Amino acid sequence: MHHDAYATLRVSREAGIVRVTLDNPPVNVLDVALMADLRHVLTTLREDDSARVIVFDSADPEFFIAHVDMSLVDAPDAFDELAADVPEGVNVFQALGELLRHQPQVTIVKLAGKARGGGAEFVAAADMAFAAIDRAGIGQIEALMGIVPGGGGTQYLANRVGRHRALEAVLSADLYDAQTAERYGWVNRAVPADELDDVVDRLARNIAALPEGVVAAAKRAIAPENLADGLQREHDAWAGQITLPAAERLIRGGLAHGAQTRDGERDLEGLLRKLAG
Repeated sequence: MHHDAYATLRVSREAGIVRVTLDNPPVNVLDVALMADLRHVLTTLREDDSARVIVFDSADPEFFIAHVDMSLVDAPDAFDELAADVPEGVNVFQALGELLRHQPQVTIVKLAGKARGGGAEFVAAADMAFAAIDRAGIGQIEALMGIVPGGGGTQYLANRVGRHRALEAVLSADLYDAQTAERYGWVNRAVPADELDDVVDRLARNIAALPEGVVAAAKRAIAPENLADGLQREHDAWAGQITLPAAERLIRGGLAHGAQTRDGERDLEGLLRKLAG
């Protein structure tokens, strides 16, 4: 597997560990290209018995995955090709999370920057996540766009932090710092930024060095919960909001005022709150 096979990813491997670095400038939006590359690398690795751990990080120190590409408001059919082969009962965004959640390898997110919306969903779908103190931020921002999470976020979040905190995160639409995310159970641990690489690399190497069969046995024993009913409810809720005029107005307004630019994304919550107010 060579990194040049992907337009938006850098992929490398060592002794049972596959490192996947997201690189989709300017802010790593989850667009068609990034989603296609992530699906391809995960699907390819499903049959790779030599890979035991997948570590995801970002080439951009400020942004892990910003969120789903908001410019899709002008290209509603952009994901149709990807959607054609998703499993029954999930939409194209949920399908990515479910693919990640059921990956045979241990999946670890190294969160050094911001992950909102679809980015936060990706983090929550992974087996583990470690966040850099004073640098990482995570949030479900969709409510400020007039919608709700539609890529598994409501289900993954409630599964991790409980219903009461999931409602808080979804309806506050705030960006949560690493320490709060750790306290809530959204991420495994908040660590000093200068220790993040060492913490994750040590864990990944220790897991990859376990005796044959241990990783697979642990993942069978600690299996992901079946979220089929919840994912259907989430999709229905998201689909009911995304077609409303308010959502289109807020998404277009966000793009017009700096969303998906580096400056605008640094305080996307503030930008969208001004539009909604």
